[in-house]
Amino acid sequence: MAEAPPRNLTQSILPAINHNPDILSCLANLSNDEVFTPPDVANAMLDLLPQELFSSPETTFLDPVCKSGVFLREITKRLVAGLAAEIPDLQERINHILTKQVFGIAITELTSLLSRRTLYCAKYANSQYSIVKFTKSEGNIRYKIINHTWKNGKCIFCGAPQKQYEREGLESHAYEFIHTRSPEELFEGMKFDVIIGNPPYQLSDGGAKASAKPIYHQFVQQAKKLNPRYLSMIIPARWFAGGKGLDEFRASMLNDRHINVLVDFFNSKDCFKNTDISGGVCYFLRDSCHQGKCNTISYNINNKSEMWRYLNEEGSTFIRFNEAVSILKKINAISNIFFYIHISPRKPFGIDTNAKLSKIKFDGYIKIYAYPDNGFYPKNNIAINTDIIKKYKVCMPYAYGERGDFPYQVLGKPFISEPDSACTETYLVIRSVENITVAKNIISYITTKFFRFLILLKKNTQHATKLVYEFVPEQDFSKPWTDAELYAKYNLSQEEIDFIESMIKPMGLPEDTGANHA
Repeated sequence: MAEAPPRNLTQSILPAINHNPDILSCLANLSNDEVFTPPDVANAMLDLLPQELFSSPETTFLDPVCKSGVFLREITKRLVAGLAAEIPDLQERINHILTKQVFGIAITELTSLLSRRTLYCAKYANSQYSIVKFTKSEGNIRYKIINHTWKNGKCIFCGAPQKQYEREGLESHAYEFIHTRSPEELFEGMKFDVIIGNPPYQLSDGGAKASAKPIYHQFVQQAKKLNPRYLSMIIPARWFAGGKGLDEFRASMLNDRHINVLVDFFNSKDCFKNTDISGGVCYFLRDSCHQGKCNTISYNINNKSEMWRYLNEEGSTFIRFNEAVSILKKINAISNIFFYIHISPRKPFGIDTNAKLSKIKFDGYIKIYAYPDNGFYPKNNIAINTDIIKKYKVCMPYAYGERGDFPYQVLGKPFISEPDSACTETYLVIRSVENITVAKNIISYITTKFFRFLILLKKNTQHATKLVYEFVPEQDFSKPWTDAELYAKYNLSQEEIDFIESMIKPMGLPEDTGANHA
């Protein structure tokens, strides 16, 4: 199908792209399969940059992960306005901007055509319909089919499994920007002042249940190799406290004093209206000339909070709620022993979720707490943690997911597993004790809002591993605990108490010792 020419140049670049509805706004709301950036989000990221960049004919911009071309379009709009005095002729100005200042790398062939159509008003930059005439069809938005480089069954660049991605006729997801050790060679050593974009977030890793590995961090790391003055990307926020294979990336981000703005959305739909991303999303601005604290901006429950602080203030985890920083400092000033040290790892008794349980208790069998139905299992088949089978065990669901607005429950309800019982990997054993009263006192602590608020600071997925309990201080469990006692013990201000209360739902004590799957 032939392309229709734009009615005129000015309409193509300036007024037309402000029409409502904006086609790129509509595209950003079409699907969860590809997270396209809405124009308002792209502009919010561009607003973080010094605006004088758009008044210089020398500033160069790169989007290394083009999807719709929205970043390049919005950059071009700003340059068209900012260079009006220096280059009065509109056509000459457009020619200069699109040939000398704005560059991109598309993630697929389809997005290369879409991005060129967005920026040049033609799928091919050397087309008769392009608003700027290039000699090559890609213009400054390149796309090259790249093959994965396999070694020991995985791509040496992105880690994609060979069995899954060595296929013909399907998209390989071998993104050019990260499939090279020398990204500077992609544009023949060209220096970019600003690198900005929204990279692919994950890649299926061939594991069970649609398992996927994050990939967005590789684009951030690769962009840093090009040494731009400014780097800005929008990425999932799961790196704050977890994420598969993200330990090194998290450490590098938290210790990077060049990051001077970090904007966090706990609920991804506050940023991407129709896209639900577990753990939320964030975008940042890294200024290679900045050295110091970061302006952390948090959007939560329709509220916005800002605080200048170091990202590594609480060690190896980024505290996404500014209001929580002072609370943690007060806790750490009093407590130096923490609750998590007694918690079991996953699969506390080595019993799988899908283990075959008997409905009848035969000789030598013990009760097994499982979801959705409890059962019985040979005691002699249990090989680990056999010493705690005879004790009372406080158990918690390993997974509990929530979405939407606060307040949250954060965790599933705890229960007491009696002596001569165990559980499947559906649950963690939080503590094993000799005395049922102590077990009940532990549960009283777990059900407080104080306890579950501290879990929230580490828990950014439905899974509640042992590590999400790291901020929770240990208590004396010869007595039960209430929120009022804990607020007083740690000398929390009314403002801090109100914040906790606004974030966490009440959780009643269990009525009996049996498993409660609510």
